[in-house]
Amino acid sequence: MRFTLSLPAAAIVMAATLTQAQTTRMIPAPPDVAAPSANAAKTASGLASRVLKPGNGTGHPGASDMIKVHYTGWTTDGKMFDSSVARGEPAEFPLDRVIRGWTEGVQLMVPGETRRFWIPEALAYQGRRDPRGMLVFDVELISFRASPTVAPPDVKAPPAEAKKTASGLAYKVLQPGSGTVHPRATNQVTVHYSGWTTDGKLFDSSVMRGQPATFPLNGVIAGWTEGVQLMVVGEKTRFWIPEKLAYEGKSAPFGLLVFDVELLAIK
Repeated sequence: MRFTLSLPAAAIVMAATLTQAQTTRMIPAPPDVAAPSANAAKTASGLASRVLKPGNGTGHPGASDMIKVHYTGWTTDGKMFDSSVARGEPAEFPLDRVIRGWTEGVQLMVPGETRRFWIPEALAYQGRRDPRGMLVFDVELISFRASPTVAPPDVKAPPAEAKKTASGLAYKVLQPGSGTVHPRATNQVTVHYSGWTTDGKLFDSSVMRGQPATFPLNGVIAGWTEGVQLMVVGEKTRFWIPEKLAYEGKSAPFGLLVFDVELLAIK
């Protein structure tokens, strides 16, 4: 069966509301859930926050970056309405696809930091839906990366430093791996990836979905089958895949395709 690497439309609006009813346990509200504590800092927009644990990173995410976080949210009466901590799995999503208080607030953070936010209704759901009123979130910023909606600068053609195989596949290692074993065509691999056409249009991304993809390496386009075998776990590589190693002009996306691939695991 051919693995098609397609991006569902629903993925574009993922995590837009940050509310899910299904949680496994309730996390008690902090004692200052009803109002910002006296030592909370406040921005011009009315967003209040207090650092609970300093981070170990130095960079701050940008407004359109992909962030990976653990968080819990309460209403001011102490009722928990959402928590990645309770679900036991961090959440990953574009920072510009969530409520304004998150977009503004998380940009103040560095990786490793945990911060409490008091988000006024004007920066949350604006009274249009539940949960209403001011919302309180404890957020741990685990990591962030540039949004794949912004194409890499060399998307139009392989740069001079890119290597090329006999088949015409071009590639450049963006981040060396920590592994030593290369996958075979018959292996299953788990990857994070984003794909663009040469005009810079993102057509597929596991990063945007916040969920790595796992598939048999011999069940995808030929450029992937060849290219990922060059990688080791932990490596991130950019591939320029000619049409003859992609969809052969038989289906969209057409032409040369560009993928950033991070190899997470080999089975």
